[in-house]
Amino acid sequence: MRDLQELYEEQLRDVYDAEQQLVKALPKMAQAATSRQLKSAFEQHLDLTRQHVQRLERIFNTLNARPQGETCEAMQGLVKEGEEVISKDGDSDVKDAALIAAAQRVEHYEIASYGTLVAYARQLAHDDAQDILETTLQEEKDTDSQLSELAMGSINKRANAH
Repeated sequence: MRDLQELYEEQLRDVYDAEQQLVKALPKMAQAATSRQLKSAFEQHLDLTRQHVQRLERIFNTLNARPQGETCEAMQGLVKEGEEVISKDGDSDVKDAALIAAAQRVEHYEIASYGTLVAYARQLAHDDAQDILETTLQEEKDTDSQLSELAMGSINKRANAH
């Protein structure tokens, strides 16, 4: 890493790979969810995640850079944890609560990643990219809030009733 621009591009590739992994993982999480609202939340986030991939590709195009080449090992681990939840036997309400926990760990990783990228874009005066990244960051925060509302509003209560 020679400079902030190089670090910025590396971090963009990392989050691009993370989003690609999520495009594959979210349908499995939606299928595993028994709560209609949770299933819907995962499906909505899948649509957003596909948009995030497209936005990142636009940023790469403006940089004349390739979006490939960086594997996000952190997301691999988070996805693996989600797959472990999916594969476990147990009460469906408790499993839904566990799926939310796994999804929120993913969201918190993405919030940290996009927050960092916004700061780098700002420092590098990549104003258009900064705006795009801020939009995505807000969507990640909104998804996290939606998952919290589902958990606290009904799913954790149902899981606790067993």
